[in-house]
Amino acid sequence: MTKIVSDVLPAQNLSDSSIKVVKGTENWRQRLLWFTSPTLPLLALIGVLLHQTYGNDWWLVTPLAFVYIVVPLLDLIIGDKTSNHDATSLAIMEKDDYYKYLTFLIVPIHFIIMIVLAWYAATYANGWLGLINCGIVAGVYAGTAINTAHEMGHKTTRAERFLSRVVLAVPFYGHFCIEHNNGHHRDVATPEDVASSRMGESIYRFALREVPGALKRGLASEQERLSKQGKRFFSLDNHILQSYTMSLLLYGGLLAAFGWILLPFLALNIVFSWLQLTSANYIEHYGLLRKKNTKGRYESCKPYHSWNANSTFSNLALYQLERHSDHHAHPTRRYQILRNCEDVPELPTGYFGMYLVAYIPWLWYHVMDKRVLAVPHINGDMSKVNIDPRIKEKLLEKYTATY
Repeated sequence: MTKIVSDVLPAQNLSDSSIKVVKGTENWRQRLLWFTSPTLPLLALIGVLLHQTYGNDWWLVTPLAFVYIVVPLLDLIIGDKTSNHDATSLAIMEKDDYYKYLTFLIVPIHFIIMIVLAWYAATYANGWLGLINCGIVAGVYAGTAINTAHEMGHKTTRAERFLSRVVLAVPFYGHFCIEHNNGHHRDVATPEDVASSRMGESIYRFALREVPGALKRGLASEQERLSKQGKRFFSLDNHILQSYTMSLLLYGGLLAAFGWILLPFLALNIVFSWLQLTSANYIEHYGLLRKKNTKGRYESCKPYHSWNANSTFSNLALYQLERHSDHHAHPTRRYQILRNCEDVPELPTGYFGMYLVAYIPWLWYHVMDKRVLAVPHINGDMSKVNIDPRIKEKLLEKYTATY
């Protein structure tokens, strides 16, 4: 039976003595490490410094090497952190505003990064290659703005929810929090969820389903919310339009300041920031399926309906998004106290490493399909898998014979 590694019971009451429960609150070194989340995006500017020093436009993409090479290597070298704090520590950490203020800190940083890269692309980049490189880097790091919005958009304070809409102006993805909270968390790990990938579905085909589907679901959800309040869709109360308006002001201001040459930069910023969200959505619930009861209703989301990773560094970089089962069980829980779970689907490595695998579909299938079928509650039963209907018969023939 799947269970949360105890953080609500004293260590001596744990039935599994191999589970580590760390006593005491985080020391100053551990607290300092959490600065990784709000400061990591600043690495996007390293390419600018190197380009200023050496001149070659390829130096501008250096920040991509950190995301896709250095971070996966750090995950492998540093390893996993599987322990949880005890109940007393968690209660103290939950009430500690230090962690909340770290998320506040990163909001202006996201804007600074985009503005600096836009300025540099328009002013100092040598031709189209430099402009394109700046746009790609801006987009990849703007994708972390969606993760920031994800953390803040789940909270109950008006300030944090408003800031989630503000930061979504950077990737121009203002519908995310509405769609994610009201759609994905309701439909997760079902064929109806546009943000849950299916076994045999490549990330590229998934993107074609997820991106327009998320927009449609987000707009419909906001329309329903406003309608219940007797308000019009096109009004100042529309949270999605609030964020879109901020995006238009940001993007329009950059065009006014630096000219139409910046259009490719802005387009690449949008495409690659959206790709980061698609990449996360793709790996988080791949092939996992909630079963229906006799009344045709889906069971509640269980810990084994999410893929998890305990990679120490990438969890520091992503507000512990990789402890995804606990997030779905407790969406309003802050990142610093998200818990490791026992007996849940585990990714081979952290998110950034898995993104690279996902971008090569045949490699992804080779790595992940067998893991889907090996999940204990599935145990080779294809009827318990969320399968791409286009190739369902092919997969059934392939894996039914194997299992």
